[in-house]
Amino acid sequence: MLFNSIEYLLFLPTVFILYWFVFNKDLRLQNLLIFISSYFFYGWWDWRFLSLIFLSTVVDYFVGLKIHKSQDQKVKKIYLWVSVLCNLGLLGFFKYFNFFIDSWIDLLGSFGYEQKSVWTLNVILPVGISFYTFQTMSYSLDIYYKKLKPTKDFISFASFVSFFPQLVAGPIERASNLLPQILTKRVFKYEQGVQGLRLILWGMFKKVVIADSLGIRVDRIFDNYQTMDGGALLLGLVYFSFQIYCDFSGYSDIAIGTAKLFGIEIMSNFKFPYFSRDIGEFWRRWHISLSSWFRDYLYIPFGGSKGGKWMSIKNIFIIFIVSGFWHGANWTFIMWGLTHALLYIPLFLIGKNRQYTTNVVAKNNWFPSIKELFQMGMTFFSTTIAWVFFRSESISDSFNYLILMVSKFSIPTYERFGIVFVFILVLVVFDWIMRKNERNPINIQNKYTRWIMYIVLIYLIISYFNIIDTTQFIYFQF
Repeated sequence: MLFNSIEYLLFLPTVFILYWFVFNKDLRLQNLLIFISSYFFYGWWDWRFLSLIFLSTVVDYFVGLKIHKSQDQKVKKIYLWVSVLCNLGLLGFFKYFNFFIDSWIDLLGSFGYEQKSVWTLNVILPVGISFYTFQTMSYSLDIYYKKLKPTKDFISFASFVSFFPQLVAGPIERASNLLPQILTKRVFKYEQGVQGLRLILWGMFKKVVIADSLGIRVDRIFDNYQTMDGGALLLGLVYFSFQIYCDFSGYSDIAIGTAKLFGIEIMSNFKFPYFSRDIGEFWRRWHISLSSWFRDYLYIPFGGSKGGKWMSIKNIFIIFIVSGFWHGANWTFIMWGLTHALLYIPLFLIGKNRQYTTNVVAKNNWFPSIKELFQMGMTFFSTTIAWVFFRSESISDSFNYLILMVSKFSIPTYERFGIVFVFILVLVVFDWIMRKNERNPINIQNKYTRWIMYIVLIYLIISYFNIIDTTQFIYFQF
């Protein structure tokens, strides 16, 4: 079931009415409704995959209890490894099995040994497995590190794991944030509900109107890049930058907004990353739930920056490469992660990787300074170039794309831009206006202007919903 589908348009109001008007007096019944609704939502794709999410839920529920109960540190560690191996085992098999088999065969082939891929299986990737396995695993890790006490309420825990707004594409929630809210009675708040609807509307605009429109153009350019001139190839990269941003941040907006309708606040996942002044700030604003997950559960346990610069550099490379590999079973994603590591390391070596941690660009001004404009331009350019590895089918395609873009470079003509370019400009302007608060879009004081904005956005969403085939969010494949 897609957020941008007729089925979801019927599903959401039904659950909302039952949640607030039928089961509102009993927290256990509300949580049971969340659990059943989430499994129905997930099972809409393929009911067989429900067994996987249920297995992860059961394992981490009991592992959490056992870790907390045990007084022996070795026993605690054994139970933790049960959680890690179970979750990573499921993820590894369904997402990476064929990749490792095929890579091994290719390696043998490079030494002159030809072997058929007899072990390759027709494995279907379960939607959202990369997200919910990390979410359940963090629960066990937090209990192990004594950051959290386990719950004995299985239905509430299962609701935390499967919470449908963020189940299939994040944000990757922490139990310390989401689980206490599920265990506590919720009260409907009008302002929270309004903010939720605004986020849903803005997220749908980004997905249906911008991302899907750009997707048609991006596919055409990347599928035929050998025949395109350099200007078209550059435009294709820029378009993909906005496509993946609007697609994924659009999903996150809808997820956060939907959670608000049920009285629950989940974490922000994007904070206007293309307004970043360096690559360090970019990664504090892009896919925040994943980057913070790797920081807390991989980078810091590996020693972080405590072991000197060489140890830190090693850990940075590990984090970025693993982050790339998390996105997909292809060497292109690893190359994408490696590229970002190479962009980040120089900033780390001069000690400026954390210079923009608390403030936003042009904090007290309407417009950025020349310096800030240059910084944002360079950061956007470097991240956009790196996207070629993310989007291409192979590493060789990536480099060929870049070579052709430079060797056949030309200025993109006006005719190539179209109406979608206007939508991008609208997005940039509105993102700039609300850059200090990503959780309350369309917060226009004048009610007449605000309602005109609502009507225009709804009209555009309906118009493009009918014109462009309903497509999945990009991040569903991860």
